[in-house]
Amino acid sequence: MAEYRFLTTWLLDCEREPAWEVLHDTVRWPEWWRGVVSVKELEPGDENHVGGRYRIAWRSRLPYPLEFEFAVSEAERPALMAGTAEGELAGTGRWRLFEHQGTTAVLYEWNVATTKPWMNLLSPVARPVFAWNHDVVMGWGGEGLARRLGARLLARG
Repeated sequence: MAEYRFLTTWLLDCEREPAWEVLHDTVRWPEWWRGVVSVKELEPGDENHVGGRYRIAWRSRLPYPLEFEFAVSEAERPALMAGTAEGELAGTGRWRLFEHQGTTAVLYEWNVATTKPWMNLLSPVARPVFAWNHDVVMGWGGEGLARRLGARLLARG
């Protein structure tokens, strides 16, 4: 399996709590995040979604769909949500949210391995394209989150 480590940052002109609420409501991601085709709740988990499981289908600039299950293992309102992915990607993801004077930084760490044989076979040459594609989809997420919140996306990276 080919391993990838990504760190995405969105800087939003809004308070942390509303950003947390939108991110925490995983089943509604397709309403605002271009690239999220569908989210199906498989298990709800507790009141913070810990123990919750979701099947998430994605599309991107590249002509292949991607689908995996994500299980929430940790959630601390309004600062942290983390879990594990299994399926066409396998690994861990962690959202962290920080606020300072009405500006919120959203950080997403995504440490995964591809499980599709063709992706693993092509990874030595396709790695930069896969990384670019990830950045495009995450950029759509930052833009969509800002729109959903009625906030400005100050920076993304």
